[in-house]
Amino acid sequence: MRLIALTLISLVTLQCAAPSRPAPGVPAPGGTVSAAPLRLSAADARRVGNKIWKNEANGTIAGLTSWNKAERFASLGIGHFIWYPAGVPQTYEESFRPLMGFLQARGVRLPNGLTPQSPCPWPNRAAFMQDQQSARMKALRQMLSQTVGMQTEFIINRMQAALPKMLSAAPASDRARVKANFEAMTETSNGVYALIDYVNFKGEGVNPKERYKGQGWGLLQVLQGMQGHPRGAAAPREFAASAKRTLGRRIANAPKKESQWRTGWFRRCDTYAQPW
Repeated sequence: MRLIALTLISLVTLQCAAPSRPAPGVPAPGGTVSAAPLRLSAADARRVGNKIWKNEANGTIAGLTSWNKAERFASLGIGHFIWYPAGVPQTYEESFRPLMGFLQARGVRLPNGLTPQSPCPWPNRAAFMQDQQSARMKALRQMLSQTVGMQTEFIINRMQAALPKMLSAAPASDRARVKANFEAMTETSNGVYALIDYVNFKGEGVNPKERYKGQGWGLLQVLQGMQGHPRGAAAPREFAASAKRTLGRRIANAPKKESQWRTGWFRRCDTYAQPW
């Protein structure tokens, strides 16, 4: 199935804002320091959305409604946004209900009587997989296939809001380095893609629930783990290497086996180092 082109983004402007601290240029909670705005062209926005769709769902319509084995939640849309059934403990940050609110606010009619407060109506993977060809599942896939541009915008907005959260959560000694590495990543198109994709892939890294043995695996941890002071094309290469180290540590710390994901996760990280 060919990827559907994004049509709803003409130009995306990202304003990176960071909390400030008394030392000049070093962010900390208590104020705001604005970085230079970053402009993402319509062509790059389309490319980012399609790459995320390919990473998460192989670029297929069928892949827009998924539930991985051994997981307690559905993964929907181009970003495989997490959707928990009612009563299931939320180990990871849920993102599909916020997406439904985002879509509804832009005039999208949610199918099947859903609202932004609705939990996943399928209680487990078995029920979800058995219902793949039902009318309600087809209606959900149709809505998701028709809102690819809006889903991309939702993901981009999450990346835009990530820097202040990360700087607030990071130790004071790491804030300048995290901010510098984030800004270095915005200097290239594939660096911007890496930031957008990774925050959708593994989150900001600020949720205390998303830890194994006290160690996280989100964007914050990747930025903290970047070695040296890379700039230009070197930044996304080192980001990719740091992401692999971070995910490798997650696999080693996981309370249940996650090594089956290593090859796919690392292959995804390799795309960050590839220039556009």
